Amino acid sequence: MDPQFWQGRKVFITGHTGFKGSWLSLWLQRLSAHVVGYSLPAPTTPSLYEVADVASGMVSISGDVRDYPQLRESLEKHRPEIIFHMAAQSVVSLSYQDPIDTYSTNVMGTVNLLEAMRHIPGRATIVNITSDKCYENKEWIWGYRETDRLGGYDPYSNSKACSELVTQAFSDSFFSGAGKDPRRSIATARAGNVIGGGDWTRDQLVPTVVNAFREGRPAVLRNPHAVRPWQFVLDCLGGYMALAEKMFLEGEEYTGPWNFGPHPDDTLTVRELVERLISKWPGNASWIQDTGSHPHETGSLRLDTSKALQQLGWKPRLVVTEALDWIVDWYARYFQGTQAKALCVEQIKRFEEKTPSR
Repeated sequence: MDPQFWQGRKVFITGHTGFKGSWLSLWLQRLSAHVVGYSLPAPTTPSLYEVADVASGMVSISGDVRDYPQLRESLEKHRPEIIFHMAAQSVVSLSYQDPIDTYSTNVMGTVNLLEAMRHIPGRATIVNITSDKCYENKEWIWGYRETDRLGGYDPYSNSKACSELVTQAFSDSFFSGAGKDPRRSIATARAGNVIGGGDWTRDQLVPTVVNAFREGRPAVLRNPHAVRPWQFVLDCLGGYMALAEKMFLEGEEYTGPWNFGPHPDDTLTVRELVERLISKWPGNASWIQDTGSHPHETGSLRLDTSKALQQLGWKPRLVVTEALDWIVDWYARYFQGTQAKALCVEQIKRFEEKTPSR
């Protein structure tokens, strides 16, 4: 990723009030991009978007991606060069409770964005952020590749597979190849389980564990034996930005789906991750097994990131033990009164200076 590329670049982020959207907005602000966000209000209390004062360095539009007229009007007004489509209902458990909201947001939100961009003049690169859960999960011991079959057991995972198919259809029909619009390039990004400081997302592992530790009670784990590709938030976002930069500069060669995940050694069970976090936590910390009944969860999920490594030259900079150090440091200092924005900017600077550990 070239920092100079982003200076003055017009960037539009849907879902900028979420955890990843807030980190991405702060990073782009640091790089002097012109950032416009379009999102519903912050989805959690507290939220990184609010405590880090993300809005102060960007244009922030309160809107729903399901509202096509407002979304199109916002895009027409700001004419972005690069779009990161992150707005989503992103919690698996909530997708069981409200599948209509999940599908309408994750599928029709994508349709609305791509349809709006089809009618707006000017050059634009679009990165649709989907999920590592979009694959038809076979509980394999090896990582899924971009060419593997899409599926998704639960409504969230399946809706992200649908968003992938919508993107491919728009790319094939309108934006790529002979007779299509050469000003548009579209890709999808499938990231691993993203972790980092400032996450308060409901039913996500790190926020659940951190809240328990801070309150002096054991963290309750639903599925401690589940295997996931844990990835630090800035590694993930760096992949998105590297992809967008390549697409903008070189076009169609970089369209299509891309995996962004950790080194294979950092694909750990929930229990392994939590016990490593416990070993680093400044105080008493423990976990217990949740004995309640819960909807189906995938047992094993791994990603093959060979494509991003070979074609983008991207690789994660932090191994999981380093990521956990950064996370513990972020929360510990935040709870002690350090400003969230200062913590984020400090970690972004450190990350920019870091070379990959492997």
